[in-house]
Parts: sequence; structure tokens; C-alpha cells
Amino acid sequence: MSVPDFMIYGATGFSGELVAREAVRRGLRPLVAGRRADAVTSLAEELGLEPRVFSLDDPVAVRSGLEGIHSVLHCAGPFLLTSKQMVDACLDRGVNYLDITGEVSVFESIFSLHERAVEKKIILMPGVGFDVIPTDCLAGRLKEALPDATELELAFTGLGTVSRGTMRTMVMGCSHGGWIRRNGRLESVPLGWKTRRIPFADRDRDAVTLPWGDLSTAYRSTGIGNIRTYAALPKGTIRGLRRLERLRGLLAWGPIQGFLSRAIGWKSRGPKDRELLEGRCHLWGEVTNRSGEKVFGHLSTPDGYRFTALGAIAALTRIDSVQPGAWTPAQAFGAEWVESIEGVEVGALTRSVE
Repeated sequence: MSVPDFMIYGATGFSGELVAREAVRRGLRPLVAGRRADAVTSLAEELGLEPRVFSLDDPVAVRSGLEGIHSVLHCAGPFLLTSKQMVDACLDRGVNYLDITGEVSVFESIFSLHERAVEKKIILMPGVGFDVIPTDCLAGRLKEALPDATELELAFTGLGTVSRGTMRTMVMGCSHGGWIRRNGRLESVPLGWKTRRIPFADRDRDAVTLPWGDLSTAYRSTGIGNIRTYAALPKGTIRGLRRLERLRGLLAWGPIQGFLSRAIGWKSRGPKDRELLEGRCHLWGEVTNRSGEKVFGHLSTPDGYRFTALGAIAALTRIDSVQPGAWTPAQAFGAEWVESIEGVEVGALTRSVE
């Protein structure tokens, strides 16, 4: 990949800016892009990078904005509202597309475009951040250890202060309820559907089912048809999720979504520098086969936002090694790839029988 021929769109958002700064730290010179000229220009001047300004609302402008670009890292969420515009433009212009989504419906939509990506000779790779890279790779390692596994459970803890973009995505996601994968199909379940005590590497924690992107990516990477994903949360928050289930219909109402988005705009600022540098996320996964044999394992990463910057740049710099198509990170680079990312610690796998 020559320089500068990859673009970070949404570079002035919390995660996008972290990725841009990490790229510069690595000696890379991406274009930084977004819809707000003042913010994009200011960041570009600070980092010594080329700015590009266009809105996703204008398909012609998006296609023009991709002129001369080899790959785009899309960081402007919620991706349910923004990914299609950028994906369509990338397919039209022959540009590789990567993003940092964790939204199940976005993964499903992009993976359905595999044949078109092959035809256009480009790569579509959603989810090159946290949580998907570490959990996808952990799921791949577990599948390799127990090839006849029929069930997979994944959980993480340690995602502290969240950014505005993450919070908006979570609010939007709550209006759709929860999801699991059963017998190969996505199945709707209530918010806060199941809880279990997860034995993370540092200590046990209560966790609750939440519809993370692994319901799509891990299924594609491993072929395991029964998947549940959890996040460790305080008991009070879990109770709150269950109460929220009764109001889920209201959450989908436009005025409510608008009010919550405006409230989030000033309340949710993202983690501070110290959290980014010192924070750790712990992940756990377990697979089970029909005989009751189990394999579980642990993995830990830097703070989730910090990891997203590290993982996205790691993916961008290796994208030329990937065949055209729509892929998960583990499919593209292998289950062991996560171990090469700065700050990741991988635990040994443990086998047991019920």
C-alpha cells in the first residue's frame, strides 16, 4: 500500500481520531475525512495529513471522495445508518472497505455481499476493532481445539467510559431487543434474557446476554450454530436492562431516539487518556460439543478504544494479503493474528468434560 492511499472516514469522532493518531505514530500518512469541514481541517493540520470533506448523504460526493483511495476505514457510526452508503461507493469504485462496527445487522448485510466483493476484486471487512477482533480470534482458537463444537459462548468485561458514538449505537440497539444464534439462525430474545457467572482470568463476574457482533462474525468464522454473547455488568444494570425491555417499543419511537441522542451528546465523552493507557479488557470463551466436552480460554487486551486503534491499523497494513470477498478478521488473518497486536495477552486453553 502506497502513502497516502487509505482514508479514515469519521476521523474526528472519538475512535476515528484515535485511529488517525495511531497511524501517525506508526509513520503512516492516511487521508482524514468526514462531513464537518472545520473539524476535519483542524485535525489534518495538527497531524500534518491531507483532509477530505464530504457527506454520506450525497452518493455522488462519496464516490468522488474515494478518488485515488486503495482502502477506507469507516469510523462514522451508528453503522446501521452509515455503512451502506460507504459500502456501495466502495463497490462502485473498487475500494477496500473496513469498519469498526459491532452491530449484528451491519455484519449480516455486509457478509451478504461476498460474491459482489469477489466480482469487484475488493475486500469487505467489518469489525476491525473491539470487540470483534479479539472475540473472533478467540472463537477461532476454541473451534480449532474442539472441531465438533456445537455451542459457543463469549463474554467480555472492562469496557469502561464509553464515547458518544458507542452510546448512540447502544441506545439504537436497545430498541431492537436482544439476539442469540440458535441452530444457525438469529433469534430475538428479551433484553437481559440470560445471566451467568463468568470465570474471567482475574475473577468471576456476573454477565448478561447482549447482542454483540460475534453473533454474526463468530458464526461465519467457526460455523458453530448456537452462540450466546455476554457482557459483565453490575447487577443493578442488569435489572435495569430487564425493566427497559418493557419500554422497548417506546425506544424505537423517533422523538425518543432524538431526545436520547441529544442527551448523550453532552453526557458521554469517552475515556480519559489515563483510562486509554491503563485500562484492560478481559475476554472469555467456551465451546461445547454434543458429548458434553468443553474447551474454554481467556484473552486480555488494552482498553477497548485503544485496542480498536491498534487493531484497525494492524488490519489496514495487512489488507493486501487478503483475497477479495467479505471476511471476518479471523477468516482473513487467522485465529492467532490477535496475538501479534500490541498489549494482547492470550491464556492457555483448558479442556473439561461434564
